[in-house]
Amino acid sequence: MPRKKQESVTSSMMGYEYSRSGNPTRNCLEKAVAALDGAKYCLAFASGLAATLNITHLLKAGDTIICMDDVYGGTNRYFRQVAMEMGLNIVFVDCTKKECLEAAITPKTKLVWIETPTNPTLKVIDIRACADVVHKHKGVLLVVDNTFMSAYFQRPLSLGADICMYSATKYMNGHSDVVMGLVSVNCDKLYERLKFLQNSLGAVPSPFDCYLCNRGLKTLPIRMKQHFHNALAVARFLESDPRVEKVIYPGLPSHPQYELVKQQCSGCPGMVTFYIKGRLEHAATFLKNLKVFALAESLGGYESLAEHPALMTHASVPAEDRAALGISDTLIRLSVGLEDEEDLLEDIDQALKAAFAGHKA
Repeated sequence: MPRKKQESVTSSMMGYEYSRSGNPTRNCLEKAVAALDGAKYCLAFASGLAATLNITHLLKAGDTIICMDDVYGGTNRYFRQVAMEMGLNIVFVDCTKKECLEAAITPKTKLVWIETPTNPTLKVIDIRACADVVHKHKGVLLVVDNTFMSAYFQRPLSLGADICMYSATKYMNGHSDVVMGLVSVNCDKLYERLKFLQNSLGAVPSPFDCYLCNRGLKTLPIRMKQHFHNALAVARFLESDPRVEKVIYPGLPSHPQYELVKQQCSGCPGMVTFYIKGRLEHAATFLKNLKVFALAESLGGYESLAEHPALMTHASVPAEDRAALGISDTLIRLSVGLEDEEDLLEDIDQALKAAFAGHKA
């Protein structure tokens, strides 16, 4: 083999020593997501919660995390039942009100964790306002869970966040065949620490899962546009239906933070939350009678899904906290997929009819 060619092959091989530490397929995905996020770096993990775990390992016992009060049930469970047991202090705060966030920060606060929109009540948080508050305090990091919006509709790092994370299981992959987490950052020092933790904790995705997620990213723009189109149609239909108490969708003018959504997002995802009139049995009957929508906890895939947060995704959240957040027995969360709009509306209509056929509101 010619000397130059041999040196080239040897040099490229020396870049990888063990698949957990790095591999070409994962590196390709990480570079692609960094570009989508407008970030310098990205790291891939075995799940969204694995990404949360690695971020939390930036802290030490005695440090405080301020978390948005309305977040994914798994995040809530991890912070309450795992992180607190390991010596971290977790404070849940309504970060839609920056004065509440400011009041909660102490010298022990090292990280602020927000979701926007939140899961499942779809509150929208002003990322730039939170960043302004957080960065007045030296050494405090702002993390934004961007799972619901995806990199296509929202770029938290450009709005002042230090860390942008995803459950890539959802929209970023979009095909319901991968479980993965993603973390994007710009700070060299922060990246080096997270890279060390990625390798040391070992919660990494397989090369094949990285290949699948890379495939999903190729259709991200067209998928997100169709999710937005269908979800807006569903939200408008539900808002006009007398069998529905209330609809929450960031793309509706009735949403409390509608103007903020237009400022910091370029569109909205397929997540629609609504309160059906009546009681638990009305919600249960509605869910049992859906035909196009499948009953499932996940979201962000091409197929439409429906779930009951109080009994499913947020069952681990204490009952009193669910009540305070508005996660009631009549709250239903929809993940509107890519099917034909007319089929989706017909399915919802027939399920609502079934819900009220055998029950009085």
